[in-house]
Amino acid sequence: MDAPTVAPAFREHPTRLFVESTSRCNLGCVMCMKQAPGCGITDGDLQPATFAALEPAFPNLEALVLNGVGEPLLTPGLEQFISRARTLMPAYGWIGFQSNGLLMTNIRAVSLVNAGVDRVCLSMDGASPDTFRAIREGGKLNDLEWALSALTSAKVGCGRPDLEIGVEFVLMRENLRELPAALRWAAARGVTFALVSHVLPYDEAHAGECAYDLCTDEALSLFHVWKDKAELAGVAIHRYYELLFRFDRTPEEQRIVSFVEAIRTDAQNRGITLDLKRLFALDYGRLADLAEVFEEAREVARETGLDLRLPQAAPRERKQCHFVEQGGAFVSWDGGVHPCYYLWHPCRSWATGWLHPVRPRLFGNLVERGILDIWNGAEFRAYRENVLRYDYPYCPGCSFAPCDYVQAENFEQDCYVNTEPCGSCLWSAGMFQCLS
Repeated sequence: MDAPTVAPAFREHPTRLFVESTSRCNLGCVMCMKQAPGCGITDGDLQPATFAALEPAFPNLEALVLNGVGEPLLTPGLEQFISRARTLMPAYGWIGFQSNGLLMTNIRAVSLVNAGVDRVCLSMDGASPDTFRAIREGGKLNDLEWALSALTSAKVGCGRPDLEIGVEFVLMRENLRELPAALRWAAARGVTFALVSHVLPYDEAHAGECAYDLCTDEALSLFHVWKDKAELAGVAIHRYYELLFRFDRTPEEQRIVSFVEAIRTDAQNRGITLDLKRLFALDYGRLADLAEVFEEAREVARETGLDLRLPQAAPRERKQCHFVEQGGAFVSWDGGVHPCYYLWHPCRSWATGWLHPVRPRLFGNLVERGILDIWNGAEFRAYRENVLRYDYPYCPGCSFAPCDYVQAENFEQDCYVNTEPCGSCLWSAGMFQCLS
């Protein structure tokens, strides 16, 4: 009888490595954490000795992603890293990176393809030159077109029909309506897949650019059912907070309060996080716009054959951390080993609608310990076990948030006494995506 399959998170080796080849960049994109006030990221390049320290993990890797907060094409020796990994990785494993494409010439594209790169994803945040330039400060839509042309030519010239060329679109209110046109434009230029991610605002000024709301999919569904019931019964539930602390209620007013309390009880019994104030004030027009654009995007994908990967329109109530579930480890250019994108670099996130300081979670450094030693260490394994219990609150939708737990400069625990800050993470709720 075959031995039971061990989940990737608990194997003796990582199955996916996200390695920051450099933290330097040649653009100043408005949504980047490096442009946010108080950014504490130190720039540097991945050194050959640090990359070599990862080699014991390569024979079992399913994916190697060579980017972090910087521009990979600025990395000295990027092709050498790719070639070495390709030699050691299994045939089914793939190597890729995300790039702004400014440095992608015909010669560079051939060099990368011959080295063994399998997936290249280029940033594209608008279908019009003005929108593209406004978001990607220093970039032009023509630059992206030239980069795509170079890659498609190298794909043919180097005999690599398996090379996947993609684009990443960071969704904001400013560019929401341009998504379908951008996808059609990209598909016409040889793009085979598209990643769409909501914007993660790193300063308060960009928080208003979020095209999503923080109410979860299950909260929205439950509330809609009860809202319809209330309308049929003639109960004005929107008056609930006006009446909540009034003691001399009329029978009709008491009916309103009792009706809403029944909604709360139903949500609690189902394990659904319910922020009624947010639900009462919900901008249904914004949700409808997002749904309409997503359907238009899906239609473009159906027509063009594009592999389209959209984010959630609303956060998932039931979390799923693909980073941990799929056996991922994240390595900074200086050799630090981290568990996920969320806890890779220091930042001040406004993704939840309020200030949330985020500090990296570090399990060791390749300068001092081997990658397999760090991966199998008690601290890193316990972290993965705790995350996959999925027993933590949903902070963005909590009526008590923000609280002292999540707004502490140095996170210690949440209200469930977890030492992992997963309750305030929207990656596991399906709102943000990356090459993976």
